[in-house]
Amino acid sequence: MAERRAFTVFVGFLVLVTAAVSFAAGQAAGRSSLADRVMKLARDSSWKLVSTVPVKFMTHHPQGMVKIGDVFFVSSVDKIRGVGHLFKIGAHGNRLADLRLGEDEIYHPGGIDYDGENIWVPVGEYRRDSRSIIYKVNPTTMKATVMFRFADHIGAIVHNTDDHTLHGVSWGSRRFYRWTMDGGGRVTNTGVPPEQLRTLNPSHYVDYQDCKYAGGRRMLCTGVTEMRQSPKAPPFRLGGIDLVDLVEGRPVHQVPLLLWTRSGFDMTHNPVWIEATPSGLRGYFMPEDDHSTIYVYEVTLAP
Repeated sequence: MAERRAFTVFVGFLVLVTAAVSFAAGQAAGRSSLADRVMKLARDSSWKLVSTVPVKFMTHHPQGMVKIGDVFFVSSVDKIRGVGHLFKIGAHGNRLADLRLGEDEIYHPGGIDYDGENIWVPVGEYRRDSRSIIYKVNPTTMKATVMFRFADHIGAIVHNTDDHTLHGVSWGSRRFYRWTMDGGGRVTNTGVPPEQLRTLNPSHYVDYQDCKYAGGRRMLCTGVTEMRQSPKAPPFRLGGIDLVDLVEGRPVHQVPLLLWTRSGFDMTHNPVWIEATPSGLRGYFMPEDDHSTIYVYEVTLAP
């Protein structure tokens, strides 16, 4: 009887492992096709609203988003209390967990990425040219591990799983950074001065708010530019999508996203998650502060 129970437990373990491997493989396959789909986007691509998810709690100022299965993970900063959050949100907008990140004056989380195992979260001071802590977070246990500290504000980070490198963008995404990792997942060049690690972003089209690794040594970044006809005029907000070549350090495809909320916020104002579908792309957008809604849009692209 004991042998039978042991066998049953072993079989159950294999099922769980197989399911986890299959899910990770599916994530990787979807990511590998994402960049190629994005290359087909144009300004006149027709995005259609397919659903909305009202978020059922105070979200503060959301920054980055990843979606794992039907669960959302959203980084956010409470500007009033000076607290950084990583929220775990269910498919119907309910809060499943709230992980606080940062310390002292370092409380502003940025754009986040998921590498199939961990979520990568940068948390910086709430000012440019400052300093940051880079965390990786287990999405199941919501346990955070400090990976390294850096002498600049990192506004978004991605994990290039092909080259085992990390790539960050500064406040306003004017600077790109690249960090190397060894076989054990440890970052190896954190002691190099920032000015020796950085390259300048040649594009000034949008300020990146959220970035993801998109496969093929490219990252997908979304963001916004605000324009005013005069200093006191209300801003016009234009959102955009950039596909950045991580080897050359420059955007290789840039598309404005002509989608706004009723109140005038561009859909890429805050967190974004974009995934490939059989016929094109599906985007999850969370542009509003405090009382947020996740807007789900789809676009069909030519094969």
